[in-house]
Amino acid sequence: MNTTPAPGPVGPIVVGTDGSEPSRRAVLFALREAQLRGVAVRAVCAYGGGHPEPSSRAMTGWSTAGAVPSPNLHDAVAREVADSVEELRRQAGEPYVEVEVLCERGRPTQVLLEASQDATMLVMGTRGAGFWGRLALGSTSTEVIHHAHLPVVVVPPEPDHSTG
Repeated sequence: MNTTPAPGPVGPIVVGTDGSEPSRRAVLFALREAQLRGVAVRAVCAYGGGHPEPSSRAMTGWSTAGAVPSPNLHDAVAREVADSVEELRRQAGEPYVEVEVLCERGRPTQVLLEASQDATMLVMGTRGAGFWGRLALGSTSTEVIHHAHLPVVVVPPEPDHSTG
């Protein structure tokens, strides 16, 4: 008698993206992991729920701290995220995985945790800079790790080979 339960539906891999280089690395990791697992990817971008890092302001529509997002921000962000993810999907190659793009207004941690309720894994980048920055996670990564109900992968930044 086989007592192993039948595998249930497998949820997507959720990945946070904001257009920054760390998030592009995370999306590429999520796409490659989805290829191996045969699952879909849900690329999630939070906008307008706080003050994004300077490198993500172009995609999220914030020009200065405390600015109010434009009324068409959702469509612009969704279009930029979709274009970026499609470029990375082509880079990852075949087999192509199904990708859903989700752009929500709100705090990044809250948006990512809500979008991952049915997910298999949550992937995100981190903006470590310099020696000490590589040893610590960013505030969003740390908060997600402490509140997530599923495995979280934090993709490290590209190593800086220019020093020492």
